[in-house]
Amino acid sequence: MDTNRIYDMLIVGGGPAGYTAALYAARAGLDTLVLEKLSPGGQIALTHQVDNYPGFEEGIDGFDLGMKMQAQAERFGAKTAFAEVYSLELEGQIKTLETSEGSFRGRTVVIATGANPKELGIEKEAQLVGRGVAYCAACDGMFYRGKTVAVVGGGNSAAADALLLSRVAKKVILVHRRDTLRATQIYHKPLLEKENVEFCWNSQVEELIHGDKLQAIRLRNTQTGEQTLVECEGLFVSIGRKPATELVKGKLPLDEAGYVIAGETTETGVPGVYAVGDVRTKPLRQVVTAVADGAMAVAMAEEYLAGREG
Repeated sequence: MDTNRIYDMLIVGGGPAGYTAALYAARAGLDTLVLEKLSPGGQIALTHQVDNYPGFEEGIDGFDLGMKMQAQAERFGAKTAFAEVYSLELEGQIKTLETSEGSFRGRTVVIATGANPKELGIEKEAQLVGRGVAYCAACDGMFYRGKTVAVVGGGNSAAADALLLSRVAKKVILVHRRDTLRATQIYHKPLLEKENVEFCWNSQVEELIHGDKLQAIRLRNTQTGEQTLVECEGLFVSIGRKPATELVKGKLPLDEAGYVIAGETTETGVPGVYAVGDVRTKPLRQVVTAVADGAMAVAMAEEYLAGREG
């Protein structure tokens, strides 16, 4: 990559939001560079089957979808640099990003660093992702049709995941470390009325029992210390998400949870800087909402650049 040129748009993160922004920017004639530290796709690259993204009637492998998004953006001239961004300077008309591949400068910057699910942090958890351990019921729930699954968590996301899974799974076991849900009241009655939803109160997951795939979980009662073995074929961890915003702390306004404060226009508190996808404040984080953000950011960036030129 040319570190001497000034790009029209620098995009930090090569997930669905980032590559949609790259596609729209390149098609608009903007000189565009995507900076991605690992591989295209972001979180969807870890999803074996994406069934809720329009246009793929049989679904599509998440890694394949990410690669297709990259190829589509690059077809129109967007470039990709596989580099880790270490720091950024966002003030002023020309923004500078320091990376493992050198310094890059741009007139606009799109932050598309995403958010990662919080993990339980127990042994073998990472190795069993896709083989019984999952973090997104909307993404992976259909793989457990007619099976027994557990959901760990007690907030709104855990309650929503349990309700969603109750429509496809034979049994849903909701595991929570307290004796009542933290989820808003609207979830309580529907969950209690579901005949195939059971509750394990005052419990936390201590161990994953597995062969090639998950077979059971060992729970420990947080009050008595008693341990029980619960057979299940799927474990959905729904204990929150952590936005990847370390880079922009002190640079952009963040909310209490650490997400970049940006509305539907994706504009942040700094002119010429946009936050798209899971990294920004929003009520729903899915591939379709991420790609919508990417398109919106380019529309706003075009207005910004046109105003400067005028």
